[in-house]
Amino acid sequence: MKKAFIVLALAAVFGATAATAADNVTLTIATVNNPDMVTMQKYSTEFTAKTGIGLKFVVLPENELRQKVTEDVALGAGKYDIVTIGTYDTPFWGKNNWIVSLEPFFSSMGSSQAAAYDRNDILPPIRSALSVDNAQYAIPFYGESSMIFYRKDLFAAAGLKMPEAPTWDQIYAFAKKLNNPSKGFYGIALRGLPGWGQNMAVFDSMVNTFGARWYDMNWKAQFNTPEMKNAWEFYKKIITDAGEPGATTAGYTECLALMSSGKAAMWYDATVSAGTLQGKDSSVRGKIGYALAPTVKKSNAGWLWAWALAIESSSKNKDAAFKFLTWATSKDYINLIGQKVGWAQVPPGTRISTYNNPKYKAVADFATITLNSIKNANYDAPTVDPVPYKGVQYVSIPEFQGLGEKVGQELAAYLAGNESVDQALANCQSAAQSVADEGGYSK
Repeated sequence: MKKAFIVLALAAVFGATAATAADNVTLTIATVNNPDMVTMQKYSTEFTAKTGIGLKFVVLPENELRQKVTEDVALGAGKYDIVTIGTYDTPFWGKNNWIVSLEPFFSSMGSSQAAAYDRNDILPPIRSALSVDNAQYAIPFYGESSMIFYRKDLFAAAGLKMPEAPTWDQIYAFAKKLNNPSKGFYGIALRGLPGWGQNMAVFDSMVNTFGARWYDMNWKAQFNTPEMKNAWEFYKKIITDAGEPGATTAGYTECLALMSSGKAAMWYDATVSAGTLQGKDSSVRGKIGYALAPTVKKSNAGWLWAWALAIESSSKNKDAAFKFLTWATSKDYINLIGQKVGWAQVPPGTRISTYNNPKYKAVADFATITLNSIKNANYDAPTVDPVPYKGVQYVSIPEFQGLGEKVGQELAAYLAGNESVDQALANCQSAAQSVADEGGYSK
């Protein structure tokens, strides 16, 4: 009788499903090694205690995660039940039936459960980017745009003032003045590690605001334009003159470590990093200021991204997987992290209620600029001149994963001095045009 009571109680709380403690289900979750995901793994024991569902995490660096998960879903191997994917992957994976539509699961929720989860509380730009034909295929764990982080103490000591909306020329001037390796810090940290989700995430938002683009409206590659060359040369100049050494080995995690340990005066990267920089383990806690993504010709230069959770089509534990998805993305989870870790460290960029929460607003001095950056990111029209694609820091075509890797490698080769800018751009022009022609995009 006691066992039956437990099963019924769980069903009442989480909705009718075959996955209960009695089923001895263990979910395998592939996720990235970002701080928010590491926190999720740590506190997921509370989910297991509540549901009886076991969890096995496979935590990988960003580039490796993409490769392994793409292989698994494409082959239908079913190695993972839940995968961590982004706004780029979701539409294609949904159309390919690699991941399942979440609409039937949401529809099966009881009224009290649906009200508690409050799906309409998810920020519309993020939810839309994770949907295909109005069907949601992934739930955001955290959402982000991009912005400048800077050391207020170093700026004050140097008599500098950061504008709320700086230009890249201003950022370069600040970086040059503040760069002081002899005292243990660099003017700016910027991702140089090759990868479409690494150096290209940062650099492509620069490309857009410099007035460059990947393709024109006829899908003719545009790497041979003055605007594109200017962006490439500026990127190398700022890193060479005032950035971290060995930049081609520095991805998101490495740049975060530089900033949080006090070894960078500025950092341009994901807004989600603000919580980590204000965490108890950060040596720059309380010293960080924030500014909008730098611009040249185009305003609203920040990107739009979400790390989200989706269920593989080949999973044999879909009901249990949906339970975890809705637990990890719920208001209750945000409250849990706020209480256990600190309100500045809760997953940002997903729920409207987070930004209306007095506890969050009291400690997250970055909340307003983060929310405005996400709301103003121009996902549908990311460039100065019109383009036939969407996506701020990526081109929203399936082939971009390979093309972005190629361009990221060329950019790294140029940054390292192994290739001239003209040769690198010529190689990118050829690769991009081949993708357009072979993919049937060219007109």
